[in-house]
Amino acid sequence: MRYMVEVVARRIAGDVVLSDNPSAALRKWRELFGFSQSEVAKAMGVAPSVLSDYEKGKRTPGLKFLRRFVEALIRLDEARGFPTLKKLVGSLSMVSGAVIDMGEFSEPMRLDEVLRIVRGVPVSGILEDRMVYGYTVLDSVEAITTLSGNDFWYIMGLTTERVMIFTRVSMGRSPMVAVRVAPVKPAMVVIHGPRRSVDPLAVILAERESLPLVLSLADDIEEVVRELRERAVALY
Repeated sequence: MRYMVEVVARRIAGDVVLSDNPSAALRKWRELFGFSQSEVAKAMGVAPSVLSDYEKGKRTPGLKFLRRFVEALIRLDEARGFPTLKKLVGSLSMVSGAVIDMGEFSEPMRLDEVLRIVRGVPVSGILEDRMVYGYTVLDSVEAITTLSGNDFWYIMGLTTERVMIFTRVSMGRSPMVAVRVAPVKPAMVVIHGPRRSVDPLAVILAERESLPLVLSLADDIEEVVRELRERAVALY
């Protein structure tokens, strides 16, 4: 359920961010969840008049406000047993099937620290002093066969400064092709699979994108997921 919550949260946030009318999008999602302005405002810790101003377009939602708004919807829905979220997950079955886990770090993490966690060996790109703020772990087969370009907006969250880990990888060519044609790019790509080698074409694609590509030598991807999850902050 946890990663499904993350996927739905990003679907809502992405819809608002990309909307030509963010205020209308805020109202749409509140009404879709079936909550009043007073209920959502109370869950957010703001006055109903503040939320009303955002929904009327008198104020423009920033990332902090949007996060609080999404968290409020999910907390309120959880109290009812997640009826709306379960319906949304059904409509996002392809995305949720591709996502193994995703999260936002409680504190920004250096790429070299992520490299340690994934037991990684860099095969392309320079691991400079760059910070990342989250991670997404994908089933490479499901991701490549089911995700559209727009779906990458949702699995990337509100920032591209995250690590994308592909599991069940053969040689790494297909994940890099998918990343190259996606409208948004992660800060680093990690591939994990039974083979301990990387397709030369995958390296070439990573170099063309100036994107660090890392081969994970971890025996069990679940151990990697657990350690990443320990560094993540709960969504709500």
